Amino acid sequence: MKRIDTKYIVKAGAIAAIYFVVTILLGSVSYGPIQFRISESLVVLPMVEPAAIWGVFIGCLLANIGSPFGLLDILGGSLVTLLAAYLTSKTKTFYKGILPPIILNALIVSIWVSYFTKMPYYLVALYIALSEAIVTGVFGYVVITVYKRLKDKYSL
Repeated sequence: MKRIDTKYIVKAGAIAAIYFVVTILLGSVSYGPIQFRISESLVVLPMVEPAAIWGVFIGCLLANIGSPFGLLDILGGSLVTLLAAYLTSKTKTFYKGILPPIILNALIVSIWVSYFTKMPYYLVALYIALSEAIVTGVFGYVVITVYKRLKDKYSL
């Protein structure tokens, strides 16, 4: 087993902090049946940064404390993000890497969001899939491109 060093912990912490702050700052669009959680763009980072798996999980866990859907979203949503980040880390291409967060959030998070908002499941799943596709596909591409450049330039 690979030893976790200080650099790994700092990276995970920084990613968690960014995820948390961005989610909270954009709170009104970060939760609900039509959510545009910009912080989810960080879920693509595990493709190039193993510490991002724990970083996005912890950031999501902390951000979901503010969720209107309570403990179910705090634990369930965070575990969905953890699984999506892990599966993304196993992919080889960007376009395959964005599929786990899109699919898992659309199919699983939509269960309780539709229940609490009393909206049809299929509609919530569609809204979440579309917003997740935009966030991970567009903003995620920017995040991963910038991170690769910074990693090369500063030996992150």
